[in-house]
Amino acid sequence: MAIGETQGQRIDVPRLLEMSGEELDDLFTSAAAGPIPDGKCDGYPIAAAGTQLAEIGAHLSHMFAWRGKVVDAERGVLRNRFTPFDLRAVVATVYRDESWFDRKECIVLDYSETSLIAHWVRDEIREVADGLYLGLVYWSKTRIAYFTLKMQ
Repeated sequence: MAIGETQGQRIDVPRLLEMSGEELDDLFTSAAAGPIPDGKCDGYPIAAAGTQLAEIGAHLSHMFAWRGKVVDAERGVLRNRFTPFDLRAVVATVYRDESWFDRKECIVLDYSETSLIAHWVRDEIREVADGLYLGLVYWSKTRIAYFTLKMQ
């Protein structure tokens, strides 16, 4: 199967928002880490994967709350983008490491040393289509959600 396809279907943000948790897990496991994103990324959280709430919640959150990230791959840091005003806050370090999910290489977005409010958070991402990343969110070591990042 080519990068950016699953079961003959093209992978894009709308497709990811439709997928069940099991499908997202399978896609994450089958993807390579890919290059560390560099620059502004649009993001959509995916809670309640596989339900209509996933798509509605993702779009509402993107409009009014979390909008994505800005990654500086060379420096290994990122800032999250919030609100329609695109405020940049909540810093993380970015590096390659073993995934807590399947022990394969992933790109880690680590808040443990950079954020007072998110120091329990670790994100893991892999490229599932050209410039499109699927992410897993951990609170401590418990996986709590998914998200997308799409390079602009």
